[in-house]
Amino acid sequence: SCREQPIFSTRAHVFQIDPATKRNWIPASKHALTVSYFYDATRNVYRIISVGGTKAIINSTITPNMTFTKTSQKFGQWADSRANTVYGLGFASEQHLSQFAEKFQEVKEAARLAREKSQDKTELTNPALNITSHQVLPSPIISSNGPGEDKLFRSQSADVEITTEKERLKKMLSEGSVSEVQWEAEFFSLQDNNNKLVAALHEANANVDQWKKQLAAYQEETETLRQRVAELESQGAHDSSSENNKEELSQTLEELELLIKAKDEEIQMLKSQKCGRWEAEGEREETLQKLQELEAHNAELEQRLHLAEQTLAETLAEREKIQNEVTKVAEIMDVKIFELSEIRQGLAKLIES
Repeated sequence: SCREQPIFSTRAHVFQIDPATKRNWIPASKHALTVSYFYDATRNVYRIISVGGTKAIINSTITPNMTFTKTSQKFGQWADSRANTVYGLGFASEQHLSQFAEKFQEVKEAARLAREKSQDKTELTNPALNITSHQVLPSPIISSNGPGEDKLFRSQSADVEITTEKERLKKMLSEGSVSEVQWEAEFFSLQDNNNKLVAALHEANANVDQWKKQLAAYQEETETLRQRVAELESQGAHDSSSENNKEELSQTLEELELLIKAKDEEIQMLKSQKCGRWEAEGEREETLQKLQELEAHNAELEQRLHLAEQTLAETLAEREKIQNEVTKVAEIMDVKIFELSEIRQGLAKLIES
């Protein structure tokens, strides 16, 4: 209206407390609105007004009992008992919040001075209060009116004071109830956060104990794998000696094959010369005996060759089996070492937090 003039304006996101839960904030608009302090010179009152479109989002008259509370670096709130709600403002910066809070304190102090001034004027314009305060009632009037009328005059003055005190107490109680709801909501919020933190702490302790047990199991398994690797390495050294034996066996096989080949050639040569050269029975028998000896020696050489080939095959199979076991153990150790490093990193992060 024309009688009200703005004395301070800023931009902020406006919220109101949820009347159902008294805990959650309900946004009054999607965008930031202009929030202004107005002074009504006719009634000597201060108001905070914010309009969204054609609707008054905030219409709060400042009283000396109100308190503006900064709940964060960019958010503040105050309770209005007349509107039966709690207003919240979210600012773009901490500086804007500080300016609004300082202006709120100035306006609150001005409202207090205006109320005291108004009460002083009321006492001066009220004859009963004037007489009672300055005690200029002449004694003849008291004596002529009698004690009964004197009591009636004083009871009316006391009723005025009692009524004013009751109204002030009602305002304080109504504003205090909103503040109590606000503080109760903050208390429950803090209590909920505390319960969540305690639960998270218990869970973290349980996880630490579990990780310690798992780490001990991994360390024990790693030690077992190390022992297995040492055994396999010793077997690998034994395999090197077996490989030397294999080379010796291969060389012996080659010599035996050459010898068998030479004997076969000799047998063939004897068989080809048998008909023309055997003129006497003695030479024939001797040749047959020599042939039998050669065949027996050949059979023996073939048996030795078969045994050598079998031994070589077994050695190669054993060596391949050991190499497969070494590969598997190495893969298992790589996986366990990776899991162990992850557990250590998790423990380190947990200890830092």
